[in-house]
Amino acid sequence: MRNRIEIPNGIYGITGDNFSKGKSNYLCVEEMIKGGIKIIQYRDKIKNTREKIEEVKEIRELCRRNGVIFIVNDNVDIAVLVDADGVHVGQEDMHPDDIRKIIGENKIIGLSTHSPEQAKEAEKNLNIDYIGVGPIFPTTTKDTLPVGIEYLEYVAKNLKIPFVAIGGIKAHNIDNIIAKGAQCISLVSEIVGADSIVDKVKELQIKFL
Repeated sequence: MRNRIEIPNGIYGITGDNFSKGKSNYLCVEEMIKGGIKIIQYRDKIKNTREKIEEVKEIRELCRRNGVIFIVNDNVDIAVLVDADGVHVGQEDMHPDDIRKIIGENKIIGLSTHSPEQAKEAEKNLNIDYIGVGPIFPTTTKDTLPVGIEYLEYVAKNLKIPFVAIGGIKAHNIDNIIAKGAQCISLVSEIVGADSIVDKVKELQIKFL
């Protein structure tokens, strides 16, 4: 039976150059790593496939040199091409069972969830290593309606599958998210839009100590 691959506690970095005030995804990732982030997800909904591939190749090597886990959002083919450490998908993307057949046993698969039913179903599937829980609050990075902090509390109290809390989380409300049981949290615009990504990440990472 396959054992789930652990993901690190702390900040889960996600790219978002439409929120980065002109900073490239590569620069944002470089700064996230300097700040101490140990897992990065490449997410881009704007660039064409060729542009994504070129960018992902560079970011993949950056993460590899620094011992940082590198996840690709949605694009399983690109993840395989660059030998990423894993893939993160949504409810309407390729099924995790099919992804596992493509990427192999030793890669990470994450799945976004928005309800207790989806989370419970994901926990039963050992092909899924972790779930995204959110969006907790309203967010401009996704079209999905916010699920509220009650869903986060449900997962933390009732399920054992590792999870990443995401969606509208900022420096001013992250303490409450941690208090509700989240050990891995993603803040997209708060980090990539910061004047100093390194300082912002260090400020947030301290909260997990």
